[in-house]
Amino acid sequence: MSRACELTGKAVLTGNNVSHANNKTRRRFLPNLCNVTLISDSLGRRVRLRISAHALRSVEHRGGLDAFLLKSSEKELSPRARLLRRQIAKKLAGGETAEA
Repeated sequence: MSRACELTGKAVLTGNNVSHANNKTRRRFLPNLCNVTLISDSLGRRVRLRISAHALRSVEHRGGLDAFLLKSSEKELSPRARLLRRQIAKKLAGGETAEA
């Protein structure tokens, strides 16, 4: 399992530990990943995702999982999130044509 957020694409960064004597050794900056269960309103089901704490705040700010996925670009999403985004878009498009 990769250490990357499924919604934002935030992944591991690398850098240096720098001591007081200015010795440099390589280190890794890991993203704050959380296993969460989010609810998709349009699909009517729960989805388990591994996302960063920053992405969780963004999902809440944008008004839920459906709104977040529809506003985000497909490039930064994981394959699972891309599939979920397509399913949500298809469901919403099908719902709009039935209402009209």
